[in-house]
Amino acid sequence: MNFKESINWLNGFQKFGIKLGLDRIKKLSKELGNPEKSYKTIHVGGTNGKGSVCKFLGSILTSSGYKVGVYTSPHLQCFSERIVIDGEEISEKEIVLLFEKIKPIVEKMKKKGNTPTYFEIVTAMCFEYFKEKNVDFAIIEVGLGGRFDATNIIEPIVSVITNVSLDHQNILGNSIKEIAKEKAGIIKNKVPVITGARDNALKVIEKKADEKNAPLTIIDSSNWKKLSDKSFLIKGSLNDYNVKTSMKGSFQGTNIALAISVVETLQINGIFITENSIFEGIKKTFNPGRMEIVSEKPHILLDGAHNIACMNVLKETLEKDFKYDRLILVVGILSDKNIEEMLKIIIPLANNIIVTKSKNNRASNTTFLKDKILKLGFKNKIVVKNNVSDAVDYAKSIANKNDLICITGSLFTVGEARDALVIV
Repeated sequence: MNFKESINWLNGFQKFGIKLGLDRIKKLSKELGNPEKSYKTIHVGGTNGKGSVCKFLGSILTSSGYKVGVYTSPHLQCFSERIVIDGEEISEKEIVLLFEKIKPIVEKMKKKGNTPTYFEIVTAMCFEYFKEKNVDFAIIEVGLGGRFDATNIIEPIVSVITNVSLDHQNILGNSIKEIAKEKAGIIKNKVPVITGARDNALKVIEKKADEKNAPLTIIDSSNWKKLSDKSFLIKGSLNDYNVKTSMKGSFQGTNIALAISVVETLQINGIFITENSIFEGIKKTFNPGRMEIVSEKPHILLDGAHNIACMNVLKETLEKDFKYDRLILVVGILSDKNIEEMLKIIIPLANNIIVTKSKNNRASNTTFLKDKILKLGFKNKIVVKNNVSDAVDYAKSIANKNDLICITGSLFTVGEARDALVIV
C-alpha cells in the first residue's frame, strides 16, 4: 500500500462509527505484543482542554531531554497530527509501514465478526509506533469518555481529568454525574490523579479515587493568576512559576496548572525534570485551531469550540481579550451537538453571521443552522455558504481591518478553514 491507499483503507472503518469497549483494542494490542507496556504513559481525559494539557506536558518533558510521544485526536488537517514524537509528526512512510503491520490482524478480526473501529486501529498504531521509536514517555489523550475508551488499556503513572461538562450525551449520559463516572473510569489503583473538575463531577471523581486508593490533586482558580495577556503565575505544590505562553485565553491558566501539577507529581516520584524545562516547554507549546490567531488586519481567530462549555470560554475570551469594530462569525456545528444552547451563547456578540458546513458526515445542515439563529432572535445579516472555503473567502471580503473574524463551532470546521487559509 502507498500512503493514499493506507488512509483510504483506514477511512473505510469510519462507517462502523463509535463502539465503546475494550475487547477489540485488547485483541489488537495483544497481537502486536502489548506495545503500550514498553514505556511510561500519562493518561489525559476530560471534556475540554485535554489536548492542550497533552501538548504542554509533551513540550515540558521534551525540553527536559526525554523522548516523548503525544497521541491526540481528532486531527485538524493531516492524519499525522495525531501521532507526534518530540514535536515531529509521524511520516507518511512510517504510517504505511504501520498499516502493513496491523492490516492482517484487523482483517483476521473482521472475518471473525469482531471488526475494530477507526479509533481503535489508530490507537493500536500509536502504541506500536511509540514502542518502535523507544520513547521514554507517551502522553495519551482519551478519545471519548474514559472507562470504555480504547486508550484505557494503558497502565499510566499519572492520570488527568481536566474537567467535566455536557458533551456526547447520546453516548456518555445526560447528566454531569453520569459523564463524570465515564471520565473517572481512567482512574487506576494507587495511580495519582489530577483534576480540574468541579461540583458534582468532582464528587464522583473523589469517590472513584478513594475506591482506587489513588492520590488526588485538585486544581482550581486558586492555583493560578493571570499576570498579562500571555503570562501566568502558577502556584504549584513544590514551587511558584511565572510562565509565558503563546496561547491565548484566561482558561489556559487551568491547563498550565494541570500540566505543572503532573510534572511535580513526576518529580516527587523520582523523575528528573528541570524547572527551566517547565518554563521553556510552556513557552514553546502551540495548539493549532484552539484560540489561534492566524491573521491581523483583520484579525482571524480559529477556535474549535464544539460544546456549551467551550462556547462559554470563547465568549468570555472575545469579551475580555479582544478589541474590534465588528465580530464576523463563521459557524459550522456538528448535528449531534447541543446546537441551540451553543448558538445562544455566541450569537449575541456577532454583527454578521456566516453559516457553513464542514465535510464531516455529522455536520449540521446550513438551512437548519440559519433557522435556529433566526428563531433565537438574531436581527443582523446572516449569509449561508455551503462549504467552509467559500465562507472564509466571504468573511474576508466583507471585513475591515479593525474587524474580527471568528471561525468556530467544530474542530472540523476549523481544520477546513486552516486549509482554505493555506496554513500548514
